[in-house]
Amino acid sequence: MDLEIDIQDIISGYAQGYFLMADSSEDPLHWYTTRQRTLIPLDHQFRYPRSLQRILNQNRFTSAINRDFQAVVTGCANRPETWISAELKQIYQALYQAGWAYSFETWQGPHLAGGILGIVIGRVFIGESMFYQIPEGSKVAMVKLVEHLRSRDFILFDAQLPNPHLSRFGAVEVAQAEYLRLLELGVQLPFNFLPP
Repeated sequence: MDLEIDIQDIISGYAQGYFLMADSSEDPLHWYTTRQRTLIPLDHQFRYPRSLQRILNQNRFTSAINRDFQAVVTGCANRPETWISAELKQIYQALYQAGWAYSFETWQGPHLAGGILGIVIGRVFIGESMFYQIPEGSKVAMVKLVEHLRSRDFILFDAQLPNPHLSRFGAVEVAQAEYLRLLELGVQLPFNFLPP
């Protein structure tokens, strides 16, 4: 697979509501979509546990963008069963180098605490995966990422598939037609992800 040639095709696929996954780390990649899409709300519906607020108040973590992109990809894939294959890791690296993929990270001093891996098209953040190495690292990353997306006038935080962890942050499921409407609007807006 020539990643340099296929970058625009990959971004086009994501911009049309598809995402890449492998059934396991050894399987080939396939494009997927869903009838219901899971979104992280960027308005008042976003919420998180009170216990997390205490940790936020302690300022134990700092956040960064792309301080160690490769470590976040590795962390997201480092689990007993993963859909992030070696081929997909290469694609993420190529997207990163081309300015499409980003890692939103939390750090505790010099140590990477957790992070969220995503693809940014226009003002749409497509969350691919998240992980932590220090307890609460990924949860703080989620809160700080939502704050960042709000500050940059994003209209969509696509979490793709539901899970119990995301539901604690107020994740909602919307019909494919509504998702595609928001996606079409968001990808046409000018890029505004990095801090000024």
